[in-house]
Amino acid sequence: MLEELNLEYEIIHYERDVKTLQGPASLREVHPLGKSPAITDDGSGEQILIVESGAIIEYLMQTYGKNSSLITPKTGSKEERDYRYWLHFSEGSLMPPLLLRLIFHRVKKAPVPFFVKPIAKAIANKVLSDFVNPNVQCLLDFIEASLEGKQWLLGDKLSGADIQMSYPLEASVASGLIDDHYPDIQSYVERIHQQPAYQSALLKGGKYDYI
Repeated sequence: MLEELNLEYEIIHYERDVKTLQGPASLREVHPLGKSPAITDDGSGEQILIVESGAIIEYLMQTYGKNSSLITPKTGSKEERDYRYWLHFSEGSLMPPLLLRLIFHRVKKAPVPFFVKPIAKAIANKVLSDFVNPNVQCLLDFIEASLEGKQWLLGDKLSGADIQMSYPLEASVASGLIDDHYPDIQSYVERIHQQPAYQSALLKGGKYDYI
């Protein structure tokens, strides 16, 4: 997003705890919840802290988006409603079952006593097959249908909603969830990766794991 807006920025890396996979204690000095992403902006003369990816994208778009190539939906339009829907769909609808899928796959591989392992694996498989995987498939089917005939979520122009949706769909591709049944999602993620701003961001921030 920052690259698309042609803004100068500094990246501060915080390494996850190896055992818990949670953010380090030092992140709590930035925000009490100790989570990222978080940005600070002093462009107005005062230091502003924004957390939550959707809120960050909305803030950046409202503050710096007028002169960018990113689409700015007209207030009250269907395009704006669609924009806000996808902006919140990413974390509100798509990420929770993806996270559950990750957790239960880890449960199946977790080091536990041999007599417990079959039980843990059976419970994990049951939750995955009856609840998590059907929900994920339903969501991906919906996204695939929504992208049919489109280059981006709002049509032929990139928006902050596309940037917000890029991570969970990248993660879905990386985990093998996106196969030939989802050609539009595959093409969509490829287009994201081809964006000069995306490539510039990787050069500055480095590659990342989809966890």
